[in-house]
Amino acid sequence: MKKTILTYLFLGSLICMGLNSCTNDLELTPISNYSDEIYWKTADQFEAFAVGLHSRFRTNERNFLLLGELRAGLFGNDPGTTASFTGEASQGLERMWQHNLDMDNSGVTNFANLYEQINQLNLMISKLNTTTVLTEGSKNYYLGIAHGMRSFYYFQLYRTWGDVVIQTDALPSNIDVSNLAKAASPAADVMKLIKADLESSISAFGTDYSIRQERSFWSKNATLMLKAEVYLWSAHREGGKPDATIAKNALTDVKSNLPLALQTDFNNVNDVKSRGNNEMIFVLRHKLNEATLGFITDFVPNSNILVNFSDSLTNRKFSVTQDNYGGLLRIPTRISTYRNYNDLDTRKNISIQAAYTKDGNGNYKIAGCFLKKYQGEQNAGSRAYTNDYALYRYADLLLLMAEAKVILGENPKEEINQIRTRAFGSNYSESVFGYPNQAVDKNANEAILQERKLEFLGEGKYWYDLRRFGDQYVFLHTGLSAQESYKLFWPIDRTSLTNNRALKQTAGYPEF
Repeated sequence: MKKTILTYLFLGSLICMGLNSCTNDLELTPISNYSDEIYWKTADQFEAFAVGLHSRFRTNERNFLLLGELRAGLFGNDPGTTASFTGEASQGLERMWQHNLDMDNSGVTNFANLYEQINQLNLMISKLNTTTVLTEGSKNYYLGIAHGMRSFYYFQLYRTWGDVVIQTDALPSNIDVSNLAKAASPAADVMKLIKADLESSISAFGTDYSIRQERSFWSKNATLMLKAEVYLWSAHREGGKPDATIAKNALTDVKSNLPLALQTDFNNVNDVKSRGNNEMIFVLRHKLNEATLGFITDFVPNSNILVNFSDSLTNRKFSVTQDNYGGLLRIPTRISTYRNYNDLDTRKNISIQAAYTKDGNGNYKIAGCFLKKYQGEQNAGSRAYTNDYALYRYADLLLLMAEAKVILGENPKEEINQIRTRAFGSNYSESVFGYPNQAVDKNANEAILQERKLEFLGEGKYWYDLRRFGDQYVFLHTGLSAQESYKLFWPIDRTSLTNNRALKQTAGYPEF
């Protein structure tokens, strides 16, 4: 059975320009010339395939963000408006933050294309389990990556649709789930697979905690971070303290074996000049002339329209040259999200850009906001969005640790206050801003959720955070009501239901 795999390998060859691990003399034949009969014969070929897996992982970043944050109440048109402050229409994206999805307007289609990636991982795992051309160390390293990535993808599917198709055997060519006549498995079985893959990844990595390619390659540390997320999810449900203990131990394992620290200045966390900094655990790498952020243009405005507004902090009008964002603001940041931040919190104006109108008396009035966290770099008069996209960083570890501690009845003060100390900088006063001295701190879960909301804006986490803590937090913090609780999950699109008649629409949505 021949499997065409060079789509991924070709991408791997391109990304090799930015990855030191690729062999300099690696040559890849054009697509269509490779099949199982002549591939998987050398260590270089396995390495190229692993590079390709990471390249394809990066192509999912837009869907990661949409699935993980767009329904969380942080982005969207402000109340009473039907477009962004610049007049740019949302073009159907508003259905996500309005919780108005259906099979014909499903937000994402074809299960966010994640099964394409899963099939490649299945192929990699199969070949690794039968190869004799790799050293045992290399084989286990790649198995650690493959099982960890597959667990990550299935966790995305699990949190979004619940019951989904489980496919762990490699399929011919690049077949996705839409072409399978296969029913979805119960969510409980999907979770079992996720946890089994986590253990397979951890076992394969063994004592190898190395982070390669400026923290843009999957590692044991990434698997352990994912394990903490997964077990905290179940700890908030039936798993309780035993699962919270597993999560805490996974986080402690990372902290004990990887030198990590918060960047002193929040502005440096995502700055292109500090790529691979020691706050990062796993990132999706972007570089000039290689790759740019795949979602950002929907989150920033058209520069020619932006010039009609002002920045009150610098007391100037926006300009085409300095503020050359070059987007179409389909997904504005809500003014209420901007106002969630304390004015002394440095994250406020690093993460969000507020735009104002100015009257004849020089008085400013806020008109709207957009995401500012990813500034990219200037290149020949244009802005290139080459910021890395962090999937796991040390701030995440600290707040997940705080979450585990609360479930276990322990004090989360140390971890929360590390985040707040960095956020407020020279303005930090523990008696005012430290835990447990803010009003929100009366409820430790709410305190942690607040910090996650403020810290990780634009990083695809807050919807999943609310879901992890429990349904009641979703109903409290978003526009979704308990009367429509079925909308906690997403609908399956019509095409997927048409192509796979064994699938059933997500419970609660109109049947196909």
